[in-house]
Amino acid sequence: MQSNGIHIFTWANFSTIIDVLIIWFLVYHLVILIRGTKAVQLAKGIVLIFVVRIVAGILQLHTTTWLIDQIVSWSVVGIIIIFQPEIRRGLEHLGRLPIFAGREDSERTESIKFINELDKAIQYMSKRRIGALITLQQETGLDDYVETGIKLNADVTGELLINIFIPNTPLHDGAVIINNDHKIAVAAAYLPLSDNSMIPKRLGTRHRAAVGISEVTDAITIVVSEETGGVTITRNGRFLVDMTRDEYMKYLTAELVPKKNQAEKWYQKIARKVWKWGADR
Repeated sequence: MQSNGIHIFTWANFSTIIDVLIIWFLVYHLVILIRGTKAVQLAKGIVLIFVVRIVAGILQLHTTTWLIDQIVSWSVVGIIIIFQPEIRRGLEHLGRLPIFAGREDSERTESIKFINELDKAIQYMSKRRIGALITLQQETGLDDYVETGIKLNADVTGELLINIFIPNTPLHDGAVIINNDHKIAVAAAYLPLSDNSMIPKRLGTRHRAAVGISEVTDAITIVVSEETGGVTITRNGRFLVDMTRDEYMKYLTAELVPKKNQAEKWYQKIARKVWKWGADR
């Protein structure tokens, strides 16, 4: 009995635990990546096909089973071709995960530069009361809203943002959406309007759109009021109105700049312990 207890924690058991953790990690990040994108509909379709396949197998519906097997085998290539941008973005997202230390300093530098460009545009437009609506993608995909805008795929600069929102220009009406690569994906995009009764009446359509997108995604949205020049930031259904420069810079820095020498994440700890365990073997 004692020897059986000693051998409970075998390599097979340990590898099973690691296997489950890896699958959970990948599925979790996959769900986050496809949320809010057209890939959600694909995922629903795949689940439905597999459910029908299981039912057909149980009921021994041989023709239906054969047909579904053929569809699945031939659709893999089609899915890779159709959803190439989503797959590429997913791989890039995994590449940015700080499982092992290394990229933090460069990411901090890039994020600080990005925030400074935003600040340049915000200050210019706020002083001149030029209305602006800028949405920063976080984890949730924004493909449905990107498709409503005019594609730019341009580097973020203060000058470009200012020119986009100059009144009576073709791109000024609507939202600028900036993706995770700090690129201006589109301008003149349409965002969902919130019907939240807590939004003050003095706030206009831009503010309702900013709150609306924050209610259905985790995006951060910056609004510059054309009436007052005030700066508002929304996220997760909440809004911070009339922020000073120090306030919004502090907020953006806290949300967008990776923490220096931050505590190890759980997956970093797992990776380090697995590496150490393997070395000890």
